[in-house]
Amino acid sequence: MEALRTDVAIIGGGLGACAAALAAARLGCRVLLTEETHWLGGQLTNQAVPPDEHRWIEDFGATASYRALRRGIRDYYRVHLPLTAEARAREALNPGNGWVSRLCHDPRVAVAVLHQMMIPHQLSGRLLAMLPQRPLAAWTHGDRITGIVVRGIESGRDVLIEAPYFIDATPYGDLLDLAGVEHVLGAESRAETGEPHAADRADPRAQQAITVCFAMEHLPGEDHTIDRPRQYALWRDLRPPGWPGPLLSWTTSRPETHEPLTRFLFEAEDGHPWWTFRRILDRANFEEGFARSDVTVVNWPQNDYWLGPVVGVDPAERERNIGAARQLSLSLLYWLQTEAPRPDGGVGYPGLRLRGDVVGGTPDGLAPAPYVRESRRLRAELTVLEQHIAYPLRPDGPELFEDSVGIGSYRIDLHPRVGGAGYLDTGCWPFQIPLGAMIPVRVENLLPGGKNLGVTHITNGAFRLHPVEWTVGEVAGLLAAFCLEKKLTPRAVRNRPALLEAFQSLLQREGIELSWPSLAPV
Repeated sequence: MEALRTDVAIIGGGLGACAAALAAARLGCRVLLTEETHWLGGQLTNQAVPPDEHRWIEDFGATASYRALRRGIRDYYRVHLPLTAEARAREALNPGNGWVSRLCHDPRVAVAVLHQMMIPHQLSGRLLAMLPQRPLAAWTHGDRITGIVVRGIESGRDVLIEAPYFIDATPYGDLLDLAGVEHVLGAESRAETGEPHAADRADPRAQQAITVCFAMEHLPGEDHTIDRPRQYALWRDLRPPGWPGPLLSWTTSRPETHEPLTRFLFEAEDGHPWWTFRRILDRANFEEGFARSDVTVVNWPQNDYWLGPVVGVDPAERERNIGAARQLSLSLLYWLQTEAPRPDGGVGYPGLRLRGDVVGGTPDGLAPAPYVRESRRLRAELTVLEQHIAYPLRPDGPELFEDSVGIGSYRIDLHPRVGGAGYLDTGCWPFQIPLGAMIPVRVENLLPGGKNLGVTHITNGAFRLHPVEWTVGEVAGLLAAFCLEKKLTPRAVRNRPALLEAFQSLLQREGIELSWPSLAPV
């Protein structure tokens, strides 16, 4: 078996992985990065989810490198695409004018910009990205990981990666499992965490819904109806418990109140139709004739899949549930094309055309990877609880952590869970990310690079979005580099005040904010 040696090995290619690779390479480390799909970027690219961000994102509350990513995406449109003069001059350009995000954009642009950010380090030889590769096994010695075996999905060739530091940036937290790192899966019990919204009993299968996203355009007068999906009858007739009607309908449940909410494709009672929810191309931003249609991404409540988990189950069950989730998304599209009631009294929008090219040309036209909202989570020196950040429990503000290594903000937003628990959407203060949540209770040389840090099933709902995942990954890359240079362990950095102060100073020099100004809850 071939062996590759590097300073920092990052397994998984999500947003946190990209941030970690850039950070460690910036500080002179040799970095090796692996990813299972053909695209780096995770939820922003191969999962096709435009960035979910807090309301202050244009001014503060993100790292300098994350702001560079956002700026690079806008600049890419300005340099390479025929924007109108008005759109080109707009500082806060939103290419799709989607209402869920201030930067709804095509995932292919994010792939291109991430590549632009990484290519200097790749040309210098400091960064090697290996795609597509799947982690198979971990070699350990005592409380350290010594190597990770990955297999080329196309070549079938196994490679051993050896490094003094590993970062788990997989969407499922796979290294935590392969290396026997203490972790939590699914829902903890209220007795364990004391959280008001925790479950009565722990349940590792009670994971948030996954979603297989897809892009589509609308060409009135044309017929682009797909073949009837083989599971269409199942999904068309499904009436989930607690849901206001059939899953495939225009009426869903408000996450905050669980009251029924009706939105149609192009109009809605609250003024927010589904078409503009995650629209990534608004023709109004481009010169006339550039595109035949707007393009929107479908990541709706109607294609959330929660009938079975995908983390911590055997590969056959994972693939079965991902396959069912893909069938659900195809069934939603088929319903939209053939049976969806229209406000004019007709049914169906046959002019809806699946845009598989937007997500890389997969065989079924859907995103290459499912949007995984919940990973395995590290058992860490400090676990962030609902009591630390939830507005209803802390009227005077969030917990302030002396070991803060970054900040984030989002509501505690959980989608329906396997086993029947519905939406949880509750207010949350802008929060700090404590270094203790990134330090395993035992293992010395593994760091989280995404959603797998020390949070709970509940607080994951606030930590799982794009800017926080990027920050966690960037901090992991900087911490690994800092420890290599100083010949330290991450645990020592956190628990020795002088070292913690030195590391926090490095973070600030690298453009990472450690605290919020006085802000209202979200």
